[in-house]
Amino acid sequence: MPEQLILGIDTATEVRVGLADGSQVLSSLSYEDPRRHVEQLTPLIEKLIKESGVTTAQLTKIIVGVGPGPYTGLRVGIATARTIGFVLGVQVRGVCTLDVLAAQWLRSDVPPADDFLIATDARRKEIYWARYAPDGSRVAGPSVGKADELPQLPVAGPATEIYPELQASANAPVSLDAGVLALVGSELADAGIEPLYLRSPDAAPPGPRKSVLPRVLS
Repeated sequence: MPEQLILGIDTATEVRVGLADGSQVLSSLSYEDPRRHVEQLTPLIEKLIKESGVTTAQLTKIIVGVGPGPYTGLRVGIATARTIGFVLGVQVRGVCTLDVLAAQWLRSDVPPADDFLIATDARRKEIYWARYAPDGSRVAGPSVGKADELPQLPVAGPATEIYPELQASANAPVSLDAGVLALVGSELADAGIEPLYLRSPDAAPPGPRKSVLPRVLS
């Protein structure tokens, strides 16, 4: 049994979960439908735990991406992380999703040599973005705005597949790896565990509540 077993959860873009043991990524899984966070997050965690040959009770920490991202997706991911952490009595730590993508690029075979941007889709023809120094420190953002208003710098992140005007680098990551989130999340700036929206949610009148309590604890 590893001394550390860290679960990473991020629902700022898609449903992504991963495991790390403090020194390496053990596994990563994703469900690439940003509109089905409620239905898919818990089954994906169950699958991750089972395929990794561990149990939920072995988890020692949970790292959750708090956005920026859409209201529903962030709420589901953070609520699930909080619930598992409370039941197991382990720390839950929130980090900026853009910081994770920046760290992921810096861990690649060809990291950026100068300042760079991370960008994700904010819908409404806008993006969430932040600027980073070559050492990975965030120097501006996170912010929300139009793609053509960004500084002219290399860009990584999901928005590069949607907005051709962004200067996407060939070696830059497009999707977040939740295994990397689990591995490096303890080293990134603490963002708290409240959702980072950056703008008012598209709220609708509340209907019957859907349970986000994970079955993985049974």
